[in-house]
Amino acid sequence: MDTEYDRIVTHNDFDGVASAAICSYMFDIDTFIFTGPNTITRSEISVSERDIVCDLPYPLVAGLWFDHHVGNLSELGFRGIDPASIPGAFADKPSCCRVVFDHFSQQEDLPDDFNVLADEADIIDSFGFVSVEDWRRDTPAKRIDWSIKSPGSAKDKNRFLRSLVALLRDTSLSEAANEPWVSERTSAYLKQEEWMQKVVAQVATFLPEDGHNEIVVLDMTKFQKREKVVKNLALLDHPHALAFLEIQPLYQYGVRTTDLSISMSLSLNLNGKEHQKDIGEIMRELNLGDGHAGAGAGTLHSASKAEMLKKKSRILHSIFRIWKSQPVADPF
Repeated sequence: MDTEYDRIVTHNDFDGVASAAICSYMFDIDTFIFTGPNTITRSEISVSERDIVCDLPYPLVAGLWFDHHVGNLSELGFRGIDPASIPGAFADKPSCCRVVFDHFSQQEDLPDDFNVLADEADIIDSFGFVSVEDWRRDTPAKRIDWSIKSPGSAKDKNRFLRSLVALLRDTSLSEAANEPWVSERTSAYLKQEEWMQKVVAQVATFLPEDGHNEIVVLDMTKFQKREKVVKNLALLDHPHALAFLEIQPLYQYGVRTTDLSISMSLSLNLNGKEHQKDIGEIMRELNLGDGHAGAGAGTLHSASKAEMLKKKSRILHSIFRIWKSQPVADPF
């Protein structure tokens, strides 16, 4: 396919990398920018009509836009932008990679490896595992995901992600996962995960009104320095939990601020059950941020520590109130 585009700007997670791999294949692009949604929302990087944007909010302008977050679609209406006027594709699907794959597979036959990639992105991005055993099972896709989550500097991670996109574009998940430079990062993550499990066990708690212990709360603000954790690890100690809520202090130029990052995801205990739980809707209703049904995140802004503590308490109770208003059939 002839290209009119110079770069792919994508989310810095498994779904974003997988989406970029297919776009790179379609347009023969080797320049990638990896970032998060807040960076796009705050217009902290320049995006032009020669860029393809994946798994992120729509910026001021883009050449192609692919996404699956309902809140990002709603935001276009607030901005007076007709989604139909934006080249690319949007669909409420488990992953952005699925949106990208379905879009381009209507134009030409794609390699079978991309079909597998989209299937795995659906599961990983929506946390669509059927059991704890399924979640913890070692697979090529999970090893790739772990390698992305491996500790290290932003510069090293960006360099790794650039190479990983090209690798997933040109080889299968199994081949990619067995590359020594990928395996090295996978091993580093698994070592870090042992420490994260201990931290999660230490801080995990429940709100007083949460009599059934539905939402595990991980309040990381008590630590003097940022402790990175994977909140779903709380499932190992709380196997009946329905969701996980993490609170992290935000830093600017290495200095801790009074703003908080609020992120939440559904437990696999709700997979296959009839329910109307929607984390993204909770984030949108509280004007915190966005997400999709299975996961969401946002920012709680405060001008002082005292204000932050009051807001944190209120927002936790508000999240639980909305959570309880979203029905679920026989959760226990």
